[in-house]
Amino acid sequence: MILIGNAVITDDIKDKNFVCNIEKCKGACCVEGDLGAPLTEEELPIMKEIYPKVKPYLSAEGIKAIEEQGEYIEDWEGDYSTTTINDKECAYATYDDKGILKCGIEQAHNDGKIDFLKPISCHLYPIRITKYDEYDALNYDRWEICNPACDFGEKLGVPLYRFLKDALIRNYSKEWYEELVREIESDNSSN
Repeated sequence: MILIGNAVITDDIKDKNFVCNIEKCKGACCVEGDLGAPLTEEELPIMKEIYPKVKPYLSAEGIKAIEEQGEYIEDWEGDYSTTTINDKECAYATYDDKGILKCGIEQAHNDGKIDFLKPISCHLYPIRITKYDEYDALNYDRWEICNPACDFGEKLGVPLYRFLKDALIRNYSKEWYEELVREIESDNSSN
């Protein structure tokens, strides 16, 4: 375990290699599972605010789901996530001409329509954060749909913490990330 600020980080995050391979997985993380992407409470008003600008990027089915269920949903445990289409794919995801799921929110961001990149849970994936009163627990979420990403990361020699540099900086800070890197590299050099 690594402790940086109020974050407890599992060793998998430094030890595992990972690089998304969307050509192989086709964006399966936007479809698989029993809920949409987890949302923080801070992201809820953002989802409402950006929806009109994101709507043109969405499928008819996604728009219908959002207009029936709302920009996000609350689950049985009181947590929030993105709306889904028929309890399957994220309503904000759209298929491209190759059958690969893309994020409509991210596409709107890339086109300069909104400042919000995408939910932090999506940006950080496959790291999942569990928030406790005193600290955040950062865990690597192993899922067979990401096997192509593990293989690709292994081939390229890219550790998970390096692959998720931008997301970790976005969520914590550049200084926090630099401290994480120093901690991992000093630990690796002493082994």
